[in-house]
Amino acid sequence: MLSRLRTLIKRADPDVVEEWKWKKATNPGVPVWSDHGIMCTGETYKSVVKLTFFKGAALEDPSKLFNSSLDGNTRRAIDFHENDEIDDDAFVALIRAAASLNRSSSR
Repeated sequence: MLSRLRTLIKRADPDVVEEWKWKKATNPGVPVWSDHGIMCTGETYKSVVKLTFFKGAALEDPSKLFNSSLDGNTRRAIDFHENDEIDDDAFVALIRAAASLNRSSSR
């Protein structure tokens, strides 16, 4: 699932930079996608891949992709389970909106 999401993120924003941060001896780290600032992180758990959008509360989500961390003032997340269908177009639009928000905030 993480590999599929990575492909969609790169398709949505060819300028995105992927880094692995917060590495520990017991954890290989967390993938972080940035374009003029962090857009989202990807955490893998036993039954879910969680993408957390740092400025998710400021993003339009007409397709209702956000399904986790909905009460936060800033962040929003999407929990993807192994067999979940992904609305590619809606997800790509959300990534592009996150990149656009970061670009406008960095000016």
